[in-house]
Amino acid sequence: MGANVNVERAPDKVALAANGDAARRATSGVSAGASIAFYVLLAASALAIIGTLHFVAYVVPTEATMGIVQKIFYFHAPAGYAMYIGATVCFIGSAGYLARGTQRWDSLAKAGAEVAVAMGLIVLVTGPLWAAKAWGVYWTWDPRLTTSLLSVLIYIAYVVLRAFTGDSDAERKFAAALGVLGAANLPIIHYSVKMWGGNHPTVITGKGGGLGHPDMKMALGFGFLSFTLLTLALVWARYRVDLASARLAEIEQDALEAGIGED
Repeated sequence: MGANVNVERAPDKVALAANGDAARRATSGVSAGASIAFYVLLAASALAIIGTLHFVAYVVPTEATMGIVQKIFYFHAPAGYAMYIGATVCFIGSAGYLARGTQRWDSLAKAGAEVAVAMGLIVLVTGPLWAAKAWGVYWTWDPRLTTSLLSVLIYIAYVVLRAFTGDSDAERKFAAALGVLGAANLPIIHYSVKMWGGNHPTVITGKGGGLGHPDMKMALGFGFLSFTLLTLALVWARYRVDLASARLAEIEQDALEAGIGED
C-alpha cells in the first residue's frame, strides 16, 4: 500500500526536481561567459576607482581659492551622473514591466532604483561639504539642489515601497509607475541652473569647479569613467541577485504545492 503511494507520488517529485534543477542552473540569469564579463567589469571598476583616487590625491594640483576641499568635486559631479544612470535604468525597467509584466524587467527597475539612491546620497553628502566652503552654508534651496533632493526622495520611496509592501502585480505596477515618474525629474535637474539660475555652477558647459589646470579636467574625466563602471557593476549585481531570489521563491512555492517539506 505504502509502496503504491510512493510510486504515485514519484512522477510529480521527479518532475519537480527536474524543474528545480533547470531553475537552479538559470538562477544567475546569465551564461558563463556573461558571468566572466561581470567579474571583468567589477575588476575594471575597482581599478578605475583606485586609479582615480591616486590621481586626485597625488597628481592633481590643489585649487588656489578653495584648497583641498575643491577635490570633492571630482567625485560629486560623477556621482550625480551615476544617479542619472541608475534612474534611467529604473525608468527602462519600469516601462518594460508595465509593457511586458515579466520578472526580468521588474528586477532591472529595482536594481536601477537602488543604485540611484546610493549615488544620490553621495551627491547629497559631498555637495554640502563643497557648499560650506564655496557658499559659506551647507545647504540652500538652490534650484538644482532642491530638484536633486526631490529625485533622491522619489527613488527612496520606490525602494521602501518594494521592501515593505507585498509583491503582487498591482504593487509592482504602482512601483513601476513611480519609477517612470521619477525619470521625468531628471531633465529638470539638468537644466534647472539655466532656467532658474541659483548658486550652483555650470562646470561642464560653463565656468565653475576650479578646472583651470589640464590635470583637473583629466581627473574629472577619470571620475566619470570610474563612477560609470561602478554603477554598471552595481546595477548588474543587484539585477542578478534579485532575479535569483525571485526564482528561488518560485521553486519554494512549487515545492510547497507539491507537498514537499510539509513534514
